[in-house]
Amino acid sequence: MNQLRPETSPAADAGDYLVRPDPLDPRLTETVRGIDHDGKAVETKVPVERPLTLFLNGQEIVTMMTIGDYPDYLALGYLINQRMLLPDDEVTGIDFDAEIETIVVRTSRQTDYEARLKKKTQTSGCAQGTVFGNMMDAVESVRLDAAAVLHTSWIYALSKRINLTPSLYLEAGAIHGCVLCEADRPLIYMEDVGRHNAIDKIAGYMRVHGIPAQGKIMYTTGRLTSEMVIKTAQMGVPILISRSGFTAWGVQLARQVGMTLIGRAKGKRFIALSGAERLRFDADPAGVAEESDRTQRKGSRSDD
Repeated sequence: MNQLRPETSPAADAGDYLVRPDPLDPRLTETVRGIDHDGKAVETKVPVERPLTLFLNGQEIVTMMTIGDYPDYLALGYLINQRMLLPDDEVTGIDFDAEIETIVVRTSRQTDYEARLKKKTQTSGCAQGTVFGNMMDAVESVRLDAAAVLHTSWIYALSKRINLTPSLYLEAGAIHGCVLCEADRPLIYMEDVGRHNAIDKIAGYMRVHGIPAQGKIMYTTGRLTSEMVIKTAQMGVPILISRSGFTAWGVQLARQVGMTLIGRAKGKRFIALSGAERLRFDADPAGVAEESDRTQRKGSRSDD
């Protein structure tokens, strides 16, 4: 399987991370020349977008815009979160061809999703996220762990650790990240031009490596939309934290499935609009430092 992966692993200084961004991978950015507000010549790095057409067996499913790393995890995670790849499905092969920008996932089960592909919803995700079929069908059977808890000290620790981790966002901007965490430890950090791609990569990684959702927390740099809530719930993760704000439907769905939804988590501040009963207030916000200007992300300099 031909994959766009970092040629050198950053694991040596990754701490507890199983996977984290490799912002210095030259294949993920381009240097572009322009002029600034003073008319002076400047050079800046920008993320690369690549189309990736996904096939499930012999059927074309979707073409996604992605930075191109971890195409196998992205493909698997997308199919999982679209409910096209079932938990007991046997994946018999994954073939990625970088030249024609195509990836084919093969299963032992015969699949035909023609009817579902005709009914699609373009979501609010960056790079035009798409959900096929009835979105509500995805959450009606979800049962999240009611015994899960979230310590406020974990929120502060995760926000600081993730915010300071070298990333493609800090290197070039115009990017979103999602991180699977356990207590106060970030484990799997994926980035892409859309947060929906980043969370799909995590779902694919969890599937390949047999990582359970029990005791996990999802952290995202993007908005808490209906799509993010649905995907997190389908993955079985009961807690979703974001640096950014909420949409009304995202909050409604989180309350429906019993998910803890934490938004605007920046420095010492956060807001819980669903599942607040899981919170354990074990940290004094007065002792939490505010974020530096350099590491503040899109939307971090305002209330949303």
